[in-house]
Amino acid sequence: MTNQMVSKVGEKVLILEREFNAPRELVFQAFSQAEHLKHWWGPRGWTLPVCNVDFRVGGVWHYCMKCEDRNQGEFYGMEAWGKGIYSEIQVPEKIVYTDYFSDSEGNIAETMPVTICTLTFIEVEGGTKVINTAEYATAEGLKQVLDMGMLQGITDTWNRLVEHLESIQKSS
Repeated sequence: MTNQMVSKVGEKVLILEREFNAPRELVFQAFSQAEHLKHWWGPRGWTLPVCNVDFRVGGVWHYCMKCEDRNQGEFYGMEAWGKGIYSEIQVPEKIVYTDYFSDSEGNIAETMPVTICTLTFIEVEGGTKVINTAEYATAEGLKQVLDMGMLQGITDTWNRLVEHLESIQKSS
């Protein structure tokens, strides 16, 4: 089982793949339940003080990532709000949602790129492979999020998911 993230960047599509040493149902729950997301969503040094998940087609996931790490300099204290609207759910195989940058009220940031995220959960020997396909309306939108450091952020985030899954499985 590989613990490394694989990324493929197309013109308007970013595909991220990683295998997790945990059963598919658990990995699916980690992506769909607030009590899991609060433990791992966001880069290292960031917390999720707000995480409201209405996990159903048409439901909304509204969250706030906050930098709590003083060593991150100008990012310390920064909040980043996001909003996802679920369009397809197949438990425990697939989640499709549209991801927006937003404010604390859930208003969408019109100047920021919109992403259609398709998460696919595949059983593999020893765990679960997650494939995250992120589609952007324009090549510029994809470039904008890559320039913001999104690849490093998602690598950190998925590393935190590995740790979260390990801690749950040890305690059960």
